[in-house]
Amino acid sequence: MKKISFEGIGEVAATFECGDGALDGQVVKITGDGTVGACGAGERFCGVALHTGDGRASVQLSGLATVRISGEVDAGWVKLSADGAGGVKKDESAGDEFLVVSAGSAGAVIRL
Repeated sequence: MKKISFEGIGEVAATFECGDGALDGQVVKITGDGTVGACGAGERFCGVALHTGDGRASVQLSGLATVRISGEVDAGWVKLSADGAGGVKKDESAGDEFLVVSAGSAGAVIRL
């Protein structure tokens, strides 16, 4: 059990209209004017949906966020993109660079 918590550090969130497929805890992308939706595999993401419901989503746009990961991701600067299943994956060709401060089987903490 880790004795360090990164929860809530620098967190900034905004409310958006919520398109199809966006669920709590998943990375999302802008799909229209003030609207977010689910990401496909290899797509860039703008943040993490904290809460979805009633056609709206609270989206964390910056700060340290916990995300699900597909495959192995090490701590440090890593290029990431959406994995198409709500999480992220290492993507050297099309990914954006994020600082991964902690990574493990349960997910990764990244700086948005």
